[in-house]
Amino acid sequence: MIVTEELFKIEDQTERLIQAILDSEEMATYQANRDRMYRSQEVKEKQKAFLDAKEAFERIEAYGSHAPDFRTKQRTLRQAKRALDMSEEVAEFRVSETAVQTILDLIGSAVAKNVSEDIKVDAGNPFFEKGNHGCGGSCHAG
Repeated sequence: MIVTEELFKIEDQTERLIQAILDSEEMATYQANRDRMYRSQEVKEKQKAFLDAKEAFERIEAYGSHAPDFRTKQRTLRQAKRALDMSEEVAEFRVSETAVQTILDLIGSAVAKNVSEDIKVDAGNPFFEKGNHGCGGSCHAG
């Protein structure tokens, strides 16, 4: 790649875009929720319970339903995961994380679309509305 003045302009614009994202309300909410989640003693306890249940299940997982207490340990793991995921701090963090991811997906999609309609963008959110990312049939022609 040859470094040109245009490359420096793009780099400057990228820095401004990054700063705008970092200064956004969504990012502030994300950071506050992240900090709150990591400081929460309740989340730490639920995370430890989940990790302990995961470790116990992984020790017998290879043996499948032939292992003693397979279903019990599997259920305990699922319950611990659900308890962790349903805690208020984790749920709020995940919502704010999705909001930031949506912004990044929209930006990536807008950049790709403006460069070329043929560029495919893999959005991190499975519910993200994607444009036409198909090849229109021409890529399968023999």
